Amino acid sequence: MQHAVSMLKTNDRDAGRAPVTLLNRRLCVAPMMDWTDRHCRFLHRLYAPHALLYTEMIVAAAIVRGDVRQLLDHDAGEHPVALQLGGCDPVELAKAARIGTSAGYAEINLNVGCPSDRVQNGSFGACLMLKPALVADCVRALRDATPLPVTVKCRIGIDDRDDYEFFSGFADTVAAAGIDALIVHARAAILGGLSPKQNREIPPLKYDLVHRLKRERPNLIVILNGGLVDAAAVHANAGLVDGTMLGRAAYHRPALLAELEQKLIDPLWVIPEPWQIVERMVSYAKGCAQRGMRLHSVTRHMHGVMAGREGARAWRRFLSEVAARPEAAPETLFSALPIIRQDIAA
Repeated sequence: MQHAVSMLKTNDRDAGRAPVTLLNRRLCVAPMMDWTDRHCRFLHRLYAPHALLYTEMIVAAAIVRGDVRQLLDHDAGEHPVALQLGGCDPVELAKAARIGTSAGYAEINLNVGCPSDRVQNGSFGACLMLKPALVADCVRALRDATPLPVTVKCRIGIDDRDDYEFFSGFADTVAAAGIDALIVHARAAILGGLSPKQNREIPPLKYDLVHRLKRERPNLIVILNGGLVDAAAVHANAGLVDGTMLGRAAYHRPALLAELEQKLIDPLWVIPEPWQIVERMVSYAKGCAQRGMRLHSVTRHMHGVMAGREGARAWRRFLSEVAARPEAAPETLFSALPIIRQDIAA
């Protein structure tokens, strides 16, 4: 398979600040709790060499006080990867950013969009949109702590405050603090009465607000997230914002990332076949096994490798019944190659 080519460049537009990394943001994969761990990101990188990948949200306090290696260790093959932080204490966020920078991440992103009760109880996530001055303080602290790009991921609003005035006012405040990009899930977050899953589906998408923000603030890098389930949706928005961020659609059908890599970034990119992905993942899983990681921790992210193809059900059954066994070795995956190569019907 074609190797990834680094898209990193330097950008010294900020006087008095060390040069930062300019990342290709045309195609991004969203941070997803319990999903976008190191193994998921390695898999996604095989499909899209130039996509910007994100960690799960990691609470800044956990990085500062916890097991940094367990939280931040990752494979060099995942790069470029952005570290998403959760928190509202500028001092603690700055400490976590310095640690994340030393760990080799390519960007520091602040979560101002997660609507879960657990995050609200910590006074961060989407509820921070009601405190734009505090978010600006956090951004300034992050910028002072790291030469990496500092970005914010938010919603268009909170509860019934999903009007353009509220959204643009928040964007202006954090932009003035010096963000390198604003990533917007184009739905409001409903903080009372909806689960995180419902918050991804029930509040209406308002792409027009994000499009307007970009149109009226051409110098602000704006990335669109939310409801982008296929290539058609990505293409419909591609010329109206600076980039698009996919979530569950990419997780459930990672081949979509390869299609977009080819169409948006590298026309010469050859979309990998499932058997090629499996062979690469076996090699990767061997290295993980040597560090005491079970095969299931890797293969639980691979159910979508055969999505939309004959044999998909048999492949998922194999992963659930064979690869998930505690004693399963990485080479176990090779026994499923007949399903993949011959497209055995489910």
